[in-house]
Amino acid sequence: MVLSSLANSVGKQSGPPPLSAVVAKGIVNAVTVIMVLAITLVMMLWAICFPLITVGIEFAPHLTFATLRAFIAGASLVALAFLLRRPIPKGVRIWMILVAVGFGATTFGFLGMFHAAEFVSPGIATVIANTQPMLAAILASAVLGERLDWGGKFGLALGFSGILLITAPQLLAAPTGTYATGVAYIILAALGITVSNVLIKRVVGEVDALMAMGFQMLIGGLPLLVVAWAYEEPLDVVWSGRFLFALIGLSLPGTALVYWLWFSVLQKVSLSRAIAFSFLIPIFGLSMGVALYGETIDWSELGGIALTILGIVFVNRTIQFRALCSNKTKG
Repeated sequence: MVLSSLANSVGKQSGPPPLSAVVAKGIVNAVTVIMVLAITLVMMLWAICFPLITVGIEFAPHLTFATLRAFIAGASLVALAFLLRRPIPKGVRIWMILVAVGFGATTFGFLGMFHAAEFVSPGIATVIANTQPMLAAILASAVLGERLDWGGKFGLALGFSGILLITAPQLLAAPTGTYATGVAYIILAALGITVSNVLIKRVVGEVDALMAMGFQMLIGGLPLLVVAWAYEEPLDVVWSGRFLFALIGLSLPGTALVYWLWFSVLQKVSLSRAIAFSFLIPIFGLSMGVALYGETIDWSELGGIALTILGIVFVNRTIQFRALCSNKTKG
């Protein structure tokens, strides 16, 4: 608050601004750049998840793979937190929220992503799964009080139209229903992650990021373990070099690092603004799909992606415009 006030005073001075205000403005700008880079890194790491999942499920049962990811990522974060002597979460409310986050982000999120990889291509899966700004905006409006005006609602409509345009041709061309099944799994994952994002935003500042994200993964991994043990053969994992590469890449940078970064970002940035950066994920995801899997992008997909990005950007610009007007009114 002090830095922001000093930085804002730079533009209000009639003469040369004081050195303290100039320094404060520089610090604020530097923090903003760091946050943008951190969010961009989060989106890039999320984009690599589907390709790594696709590689890993060739060597391990789906839910067994998902369980290993959750426990490796969660254990690494909790171990690091204890090593750094971070405070353990306290209070029934905090633990109830962490349990809910674990079920949403890890249980349903991982369940949806790992099963969807069997039915849809990595590039398209990344596009569909990461339309969360629209889902998050609706839930944030009800829970966090982040109201959207007509411009924001128009942006949501554009984004939804884009998703229909992307998925409709393949959905209609899949008489066996396998593509529809894949889309259903992705939607399950997206809903679980969206709910967990809103819940994470409710506890930022009240619990340590390493502890919170580590424990929610361990909690969310327990139902995955039970279901995997009941319906799969966990000992059938083929511990090849490719599988270990996919498992470690997915568990550490693709999960542990990304969730710690995301929690840290939400401590400083509103959910509506941060989640809007998800429009970068389709670009990263489809680019990797073309480069690594030889996927092609037709005109309907390009049009759908364009509409989705336009809708998300429209919502984000609306939020920024309202925030700017609010700051001017307060000034």
